[in-house]
Amino acid sequence: MPGQVARALAPPPPPATGAWREGDPVGRRRFADVGDLPLQLGGVLPQVRLAYETWGELAPDGSNAVLVEHALTGDAHVVGEAGEGHPTPGWWSALVGPGRALDTDRWFVVAANVLGGCQGSTGPASRRPGSAQAWGSAFPRITVADQVAAEARLADALGVARFAAVLGGSMGGMRSLEWAAAQPGRVGAALVLASTAATGADQIGAQSAQITAVLGDPGWHGGDYHDLPDGHGPHAGLGLARRLAHLTYRTAAELDARFGRAAQLGEDPLSADAPGRYAVQSYLDHHADKLVRRFDAGSYVALTDALNTWDVGLGRGGTEAALAGIRVPLVVAAVDSDRLYPLADSVRIAEGAPATVGGLRVVTSTAGHDGFLLEADQIAPLVTEVLALGSR
Repeated sequence: MPGQVARALAPPPPPATGAWREGDPVGRRRFADVGDLPLQLGGVLPQVRLAYETWGELAPDGSNAVLVEHALTGDAHVVGEAGEGHPTPGWWSALVGPGRALDTDRWFVVAANVLGGCQGSTGPASRRPGSAQAWGSAFPRITVADQVAAEARLADALGVARFAAVLGGSMGGMRSLEWAAAQPGRVGAALVLASTAATGADQIGAQSAQITAVLGDPGWHGGDYHDLPDGHGPHAGLGLARRLAHLTYRTAAELDARFGRAAQLGEDPLSADAPGRYAVQSYLDHHADKLVRRFDAGSYVALTDALNTWDVGLGRGGTEAALAGIRVPLVVAAVDSDRLYPLADSVRIAEGAPATVGGLRVVTSTAGHDGFLLEADQIAPLVTEVLALGSR
């Protein structure tokens, strides 16, 4: 009887991929075909499509456009509830909307699902041109510079000659900085939040371990798993990658304060026969399960690889030379407890880029890296400032 109850309460198996696929509900997505894209590391990605969302209205002179950049497992759904077509609620709803720091009654806000992502943009889970199959293992390596080049084409398609501001945190902060370096005539100002100018050895090590977790899953099938039935695919590897990543997103102090050595309710971690979980293990299991149901393992690998290769100085004479050459006004901010992109990474940007306004700003948080998502009261003034800089 207990076994029957457990089976009845067990969630359904996850799909082979949590990606948005053709035929799924569209929700608020729109799509732009931006053509064949030459890639920074070689080759051309054909027939690129970006999924995006917008809020507000573009002014007749195009002066009020703002680009918001999401992080690794985010998407274009910056504002709004979870629902049909959108597996998660908006990730920056506290900052974007009528009367908020990024007031959509004044600003035309654009957010794109990043190139290589899995919520409607071209990526490993999307259909390969000329084939009925997903790109899978044939998807080429992409970089942050490629992602920005695709977004510039999206701006063209939307009739946006210049963004008043580009705003982003984490991987989104990398793209904000790349916009300032690569497209200076098309950006009024940029917010670079909880990010880095070039990925360092510690970050590459942690992120490569996550990639290895996915590639080592028997369900990976070399990257060609997208058409497998539910319950198959690299779920264990992607879940492990998420657990490893999540530990870099939060802090030891916060985890100790929230969970300590407490057992998960109804479980005994010290049982000799059937050891249960500590509460922190249950917490990580929960986040892993959520991700495998809404994300694609191939996208996780492709985007994490793009994080590893990130260096604003690539092709620009090195990191310091690239920073020194940026003329777009920057607002640079770090989270004081961030152990993924620690304070020193943002100091390097703020001190290396003469265009930085007001020096480094510090967001105080016990939440670590995720503070860039959670500390809306402290981030709102930064958003207001960068919008004022960009609209001059």
